[in-house]
Amino acid sequence: MNILCTLAVLLALVTSPAFAAVIYNNDTPNNLIGVSTNPAGGGRIEHEAGDDFILNASTLITGGTFTGLIPTGATIANVVVAIYRVFPKDSVFPPDNRVITRMNSPSDNAFDSRDASLSTLTFTTSVLAGSFTVSNSVVNGINAFPNQTTGGEGPRTGQEVRFSVNFAIPFSLPADHYFFVPQVGLSAGSTFLWLSATRPIVGQFAFAPDLQAWTRDANLDPDWSRVGTDIVGGATPPTFNLASYVQPRLLA
Repeated sequence: MNILCTLAVLLALVTSPAFAAVIYNNDTPNNLIGVSTNPAGGGRIEHEAGDDFILNASTLITGGTFTGLIPTGATIANVVVAIYRVFPKDSVFPPDNRVITRMNSPSDNAFDSRDASLSTLTFTTSVLAGSFTVSNSVVNGINAFPNQTTGGEGPRTGQEVRFSVNFAIPFSLPADHYFFVPQVGLSAGSTFLWLSATRPIVGQFAFAPDLQAWTRDANLDPDWSRVGTDIVGGATPPTFNLASYVQPRLLA
């Protein structure tokens, strides 16, 4: 199918009537942890963090929100959103024993992505709090087994900022289990931290299984580690969701 045909099909999908709303909303951040997630640049290697959602029918994802911590005075250079499926889909390598497990992790490779620098994504921001402190963070301490457990890197303070993203071409996703993976590139020397949210999810947005948040950096790639169970650790490791909302449109 050529590009014009592909765009025509996508346009028809976008402009067709919505038959139902499939809504996932857990963008109510708390102060338990912040996890770095950024494209490469500004003196930082790539970091990715992901939180999951489930679609029970083919769906167009037209946008969404996520909330994180930005150091005061930092400027935004880029925003990227990727969608991953659950390992072993979209994966080349078998488990390699560099992490405790790959079960329920994101896959090696993204299913699809959108990038503000490529004009496939637009975004706006709103400051929710001028000063917000998280009790713990995962910034640089992302290590391969057996050194994966660091306890976290302690409190961080910055502006609490919500990102609203819209996709120039919506993600067209069949029914499946997915990870939502946003990245924010900031000015050199600054780090974006994606804030944690309620886990388990309760009420109308609850689903099962609700997988915990995972993360990796370029050095751990293609593997991922669990933010709570593997990195923070402890006698009773915590588990985390990350603050996000996915805007869907159900296909006929």
